[in-house]
Amino acid sequence: MPLDSTDKALLSYLQHNSKQTNKELSNKLNLSVTAVYERIKKLEREGVIQKYIALVEPEKVDLELLVFCQIKLTQHSREYLTKFESEVTQLTEVLECFHVSGEYDYLLKVLVKDMEHFRMFMVSKLTTLQHIGSTQSSFSINKVKNTTVLTLS
Repeated sequence: MPLDSTDKALLSYLQHNSKQTNKELSNKLNLSVTAVYERIKKLEREGVIQKYIALVEPEKVDLELLVFCQIKLTQHSREYLTKFESEVTQLTEVLECFHVSGEYDYLLKVLVKDMEHFRMFMVSKLTTLQHIGSTQSSFSINKVKNTTVLTLS
């Protein structure tokens, strides 16, 4: 779906604060409230806007250890990939999972309370998944940039 400059501006405003009213958005965009409503509905229908969420600060809910786990599977057959992907999506500690190129097959973004929680996650959940050949973990020292906002040009 091609986006015009108004759609892009609307998406930018919504990405920064999706709780703005259509009236507030209409004032910023110089459009009627109805026009803003219709554009938002079109963006939702077309799947450009997937959903609205609240971003929770992990440290405020006692989840302070961010870990990136690289996973290498024992084989690269469709069956192994499908099984791993199905199982890893069920692990609540895994926030994101990417099938990647390079030395490892998958990159996981894992959020846990502390090192003990991570150890339990590794021992009782992740390493019990079938077809994992090896793992390597990197621990986040500091968040330098962490955004959900897409720049639309």
